Amino acid sequence: MEAKGKTIKYGDNIDTDIIIPARYLNIMDRKELASHCMEDLDADFSKRINPGDIIIAGSNFGCGSSREHAPQVIKDSGISCVIAKSFARIFYRNAINIGLPIIECPEAAKAIEEGDEVEINFDTGDIKDHTKNVCFKSQPFPEFLQKMINAGGLINYINEK
Repeated sequence: MEAKGKTIKYGDNIDTDIIIPARYLNIMDRKELASHCMEDLDADFSKRINPGDIIIAGSNFGCGSSREHAPQVIKDSGISCVIAKSFARIFYRNAINIGLPIIECPEAAKAIEEGDEVEINFDTGDIKDHTKNVCFKSQPFPEFLQKMINAGGLINYINEK
């Protein structure tokens, strides 16, 4: 299992209200909701991403409320993975539960720049920045988590069983 795309980079403490502002939480259509992802921080986010792109972030990504909408809108916007120095624990669990791959790798989060072409191998934990021709090593996902992510999240994984 892998992800490959261009990167979009943000700093530290990107909270769930930045990821998806609360004023949009009454929108039921997932595509429309995803169109508001990051808009208070990056008004052009939904216009400039392509399917498969990767978010790079600093420390404490996903802090704030425990709303599951935050990782869901990231996934629904087409982002294939988030790499950060660290994640808020509830965001981390919510992301895995909905099938959004996220990786803690401080070295990669610091070195990878906006627009770099990055490839991630989830089996090995290898992160390759093709733009800079450098590699980083992260913790690979255990097999059961890879199956859950491939299934599209915890509920789909359980339903397949």
